[in-house]
Amino acid sequence: MDLILDGLKLMVIGMLTVYVFLLIMIFCMNLLAKILTPLAAKYEKAAEKPAAAPANDDALRAAAAAAAFDAHSK
Repeated sequence: MDLILDGLKLMVIGMLTVYVFLLIMIFCMNLLAKILTPLAAKYEKAAEKPAAAPANDDALRAAAAAAAFDAHSK
């Protein structure tokens, strides 16, 4: 019976250790996020505009289909 109680004590101590470590880690991550927020604007890239689709999209599809057919037929 003593071995079971020792095992339960060890399990509780281990789980509490992990829980406390996770709490400390979350606290440190939030603190670091608050500290580094001013630097984020400095290094943030400007939002890039997506490339506009070409007007002759059908011609590109036809060329791709022809190239695929030619490659497959060889």
